[in-house]
Amino acid sequence: MRTLAAEVRQEVATGSLPGWDRVEELARAAHARYRDLDDGAVADYIPALADADPALFAVCVAETDGSVHAVGDAGVEFSVQSISKAFVYALVCEQLGHEAVRERVGVNNTGLPFNSVVAVELQQGHPMNPMVNAGALATTALVPGATPQERWEHVREGLSRFAGRELVLDEEVHRSESATNARNQAIARLLQSYGRIDHEPAGVVDVYTRQCALRVDARDIAVMGATLADGGVNPVTRERVVSEDVCRDTLAVLASTGMYERSGDWLFEIGLPAKSGVAGGIVAVAPGKGAIGTFSPRLDAAGNSVRGQRATAYLSRTLGLNLFASAPHTLPGRPHQDPEVAP
Repeated sequence: MRTLAAEVRQEVATGSLPGWDRVEELARAAHARYRDLDDGAVADYIPALADADPALFAVCVAETDGSVHAVGDAGVEFSVQSISKAFVYALVCEQLGHEAVRERVGVNNTGLPFNSVVAVELQQGHPMNPMVNAGALATTALVPGATPQERWEHVREGLSRFAGRELVLDEEVHRSESATNARNQAIARLLQSYGRIDHEPAGVVDVYTRQCALRVDARDIAVMGATLADGGVNPVTRERVVSEDVCRDTLAVLASTGMYERSGDWLFEIGLPAKSGVAGGIVAVAPGKGAIGTFSPRLDAAGNSVRGQRATAYLSRTLGLNLFASAPHTLPGRPHQDPEVAP
């Protein structure tokens, strides 16, 4: 099916963030406001994550002009986990195009948990979207390369370009996840049975496990998000990583599916495309403006950082980032009057 996106050029009209000092002030306020919040628990179903210090908390805002505001434990590294799904999806879209990836992976929310096997069966093998594990495995299987090692290097190099520095594998996390990823192996074999994965499933799962075990910090994920906000150009290195069209597609998928079955709640309350990871990271993107990267290992029942969600919500409101927020238009010389109070 040929879509409107293939026929009509996308015009862009976005606002801007307030001045540097104001953004810095609000980033610090967000950190101070929630640093003592102790709700949630550290993920323990991946043994290597269970020892994370629950007190760690970082807030980072990366602007599309290259400015970076980092507060708290912004230099502490953690594994990127499911946040990687968004950026691998962008790399695959850049390589294969809008329609091919949409047909193979999909863009609709499953309404079920991220690791659901039932969701695959209910859709006759279609993974539905790239943010759940089935869709992420199908996406990783599309990464160019003749061998798993070549595909892994393509992923690592691509995510490093998004971050603006070379990212490295956390070997301990990779070993830990490899020993506990039987469910992902089962999902990959199920997808193979439906013709959604062309490569040997074990190799696909290993590349996916490796991408989740890449080490990042809050600054990295903020810069990665700001690259999507800046039409595919890394705002720090000024290198083009992906196209404007790929950024639009990726952010649309994040808006509808990035926070799993809580995506509707997230969009309703915060109004930004976002992606979380069970190590405690969250990245949220404001197109044309920048991105917020947060890190705190305490998670809620859905696997999303508690402090990170609250800090992101605070910044979305105070920086005016909500995609759905607007103010009445006022014509020159004609101040706005609400109908209820107009004479």
